[in-house]
Amino acid sequence: MPVADGLGDLYELLGVRRDASEEEIKRAYRARARELHPDTNDGNPEAEAQFKQVTVAYEVLRDPERRARYDRYGPEGVFGAQAGDMGGFGFEGSLSDIFEAFFGQMGGTSGRRRGPQPGADAEVRLALEFSEAVFGCRKDITDCQGTGELRRVRQSLLGQVVTSVACSRCSGTGEMIPTPCPDCRGEGRRMEENTFTVEVPAGVEDGSTLRLADRGAAGQRGGPNGSLFVHLSVTRDPRFERQGDHLNTTLRISFAQAALGTEAEVETLEGTHRLTIAPGTNHGHVERVRGAGVPHLRGRGRGDLFVHVLVETPTDLTQEQEELLRQFAASREEQVSPPGARGGEGVFSRIRSAFG
Repeated sequence: MPVADGLGDLYELLGVRRDASEEEIKRAYRARARELHPDTNDGNPEAEAQFKQVTVAYEVLRDPERRARYDRYGPEGVFGAQAGDMGGFGFEGSLSDIFEAFFGQMGGTSGRRRGPQPGADAEVRLALEFSEAVFGCRKDITDCQGTGELRRVRQSLLGQVVTSVACSRCSGTGEMIPTPCPDCRGEGRRMEENTFTVEVPAGVEDGSTLRLADRGAAGQRGGPNGSLFVHLSVTRDPRFERQGDHLNTTLRISFAQAALGTEAEVETLEGTHRLTIAPGTNHGHVERVRGAGVPHLRGRGRGDLFVHVLVETPTDLTQEQEELLRQFAASREEQVSPPGARGGEGVFSRIRSAFG
């Protein structure tokens, strides 16, 4: 079970409502952090553990993308139990592992790291067209297999967070190589570019993150590679508005078509769909085309396409068309403005006449 489950509800950790604003979340964190900070609790391990919990909660909820994934998918959406799952970070370790991913090793010195060392994590951004995100695609990425690391926040609201820094000469191993190899300078790795293909699954959203194991920076002295985090940026399609796995689009029809019914074609992701508009359709009516939305990311099937019908009122009537409409209104005993009236002019003139 991912240790992220042990954090509990992130909103409860900070003592805020689920609809709390960014400022409310910030104020709540300041109060809780001052109360639990290790410097004010004489190294109390329980207070330190709670401090880490509320700090992780704050770092998730202060970021709109992470907060949205947490609200939608829960802890696995942010700390995913599997690599690449829900755009999360794939943590399976302790709370300290999660905490370090946001802030790095906290104050103090760590033990010497001898022998092979794993490589740092790296990140790249990948731009996708809307259809590529919907149906999935294969993209080539050129990644530097040398140094590089995932950007991490190291500044807190309480001031600068002290981090331990490895010795620049021995990289924290406690060992020196007197005559290092000129290619790798004693690190057991060298800088080179590597191009490989990324399989983007169907149904990913803008802001999602894929985690690719062993595609990050090369480890030192034969250590394993780090992970590569691929942040996805999806171009919008002007025809559709995406809501999860559902799509929304609009269909404009005339007053006569709304009143009498019609057949109309609407665009879908894969062409056009013929839609029957029933007589008497009102402005704002929504038709549902099942299975014409986005493929489900974690299962079979697809979302739906919702077609919002907009009834357009004509503004450029000919004299003959206006007369026909007046005859229609008269047959239904409906009151309309007199000929030649513009906007509300006819209404106000009648009011003035009524009061003399």
